[in-house]
Amino acid sequence: MVIPVRRESGGLSFEVAVLPRSSRVAIEGEFDGALRVRLTAPPVDGSANKQCAEVLAKAFGVPKSAVEIVSGKSSKRKRVRILHGDASTIENELATLLDMTS
Repeated sequence: MVIPVRRESGGLSFEVAVLPRSSRVAIEGEFDGALRVRLTAPPVDGSANKQCAEVLAKAFGVPKSAVEIVSGKSSKRKRVRILHGDASTIENELATLLDMTS
């Protein structure tokens, strides 16, 4: 299944489904139209959001400052925006991540 992405100026946004307090950090592919990300951080004081941004930055090869949580900061379902470089490059990276996890 494909994760719907929204192209925006300077990047793109997509849904992320996080699983805080997991035993490991991992990107697990698509789940219900979102990129599923396991986090070891608890959902307390923004620590899970911070770890989510760090994991996505590393996966997409962008600086942490280029990853922004647009909505869902207190939810397991989030919309993130990656503002770095060309949107099609980021979209290709997302497709590669999904291929690697399927």
